[in-house]
Amino acid sequence: MTLRFLGTTSEEGDCPTLYEVEGTDEILVQGERETDPQHLVQLRDVKESETFVRVPRSLLSRYAPRGQASQLQPFSSISHLFQEFRHTAWRLETRRGYASDLRSANWQRFENGESFGFNPDSPWHANVRTQTEAGRRFERVRLVDDPPTDGQRFLLATGLANVAAGEDIRHLTRTQAQELRLPDYDFWLFDSRIIARFAFDEDNTTLGVYVTEDPAEVLAACQARDAAWHYAVRTEEFQRGVRSTV
Repeated sequence: MTLRFLGTTSEEGDCPTLYEVEGTDEILVQGERETDPQHLVQLRDVKESETFVRVPRSLLSRYAPRGQASQLQPFSSISHLFQEFRHTAWRLETRRGYASDLRSANWQRFENGESFGFNPDSPWHANVRTQTEAGRRFERVRLVDDPPTDGQRFLLATGLANVAAGEDIRHLTRTQAQELRLPDYDFWLFDSRIIARFAFDEDNTTLGVYVTEDPAEVLAACQARDAAWHYAVRTEEFQRGVRSTV
């Protein structure tokens, strides 16, 4: 089963750390093994398969989920949030490619090195314009490998249409993201209150989203957003840097 990074209070990126075991209601805890004999002798009903670790109380108070694990639901179930959010819709994109891009009418043109246009009146772009003209913000940070994958280069090319519609899209190298201990999963964060976390299969096809307002998960997402946004580079500037290395 897949582990999902929840958060850490470690400054060096080793321990202590919390993970969620995807598809279950279980949390995995990483910490220093307890070895004090006086403590071990006081533990009750210990199985041979069990071990014990120490973690600071602050780790649990910050990142341990308060409620039940959310259930996977279709992406369409959150479509209303893109019209109803009040101030910010923020996205972290972590994958090296998306199956939906391969089905795009522009993908073959991109692979062939041909120019292609955009539809400024598509439902997505029209809604972005409506929301941003009303003073609300659409923002994204996209992780990019070195060198960028084809999927990432495609998003760099098509992202200009999103920017023209009103999105603020910025980019961060995967190395920087790992140094910042950013999550390794995609999510939308609405108004610093609701998280929609993506689930993908091995072919990068979206399976659905896990939606939650759990305070611990919201806090972790807000911290990731603040760190990523501080270091990320705007699309136009990042594109120039990528072109200069080719």
